[in-house]
Amino acid sequence: MASPRTITIVALSVALGLFFVFMGTIKLTPRLSRDAYNEMKRAYKSYVRALPMLKKMGVSSILLRKSIGALEVACGIVMTLVPGRPKDVANFLLLLLVLAVLFFHQLVGDPLKRYAHALVFGILLTCRLLIARQPEEQPPEKRILSVNGDEQPLAHEAAPEKGKMKVS
Repeated sequence: MASPRTITIVALSVALGLFFVFMGTIKLTPRLSRDAYNEMKRAYKSYVRALPMLKKMGVSSILLRKSIGALEVACGIVMTLVPGRPKDVANFLLLLLVLAVLFFHQLVGDPLKRYAHALVFGILLTCRLLIARQPEEQPPEKRILSVNGDEQPLAHEAAPEKGKMKVS
């Protein structure tokens, strides 16, 4: 039986992975939703306008949108399908990406309802990463000390808790 920790990590990984594949695809193509795609185009144009440094570096709104969309799709696929350490790396990259998107939303002065989903998914990515990075708890093993052929628990395990009497 899988531990609750494992079930939580798998559920968060699949849900977050599918969400980012979906959102990345919307940034890349209008096939899923033409309205959402056009809204993304408009939003990324405002991000590049608000950061003239990007224009100076030669980053257009199209390049920024497609780069972020491709990174979301790639990391989403890894989060959904690939086991082990790559999943944590994808989680971390997506978390950095969410922080950048939150920065963009703040920069252009968007209302909270426009970026609330980014806050929620940033929190979920953080929780998943924290749960995944915690070590698995191992059940304590009973250690036995053999004295003159008699098996006895170790002294610190046999001692009663402070304030309690041991009754045999």
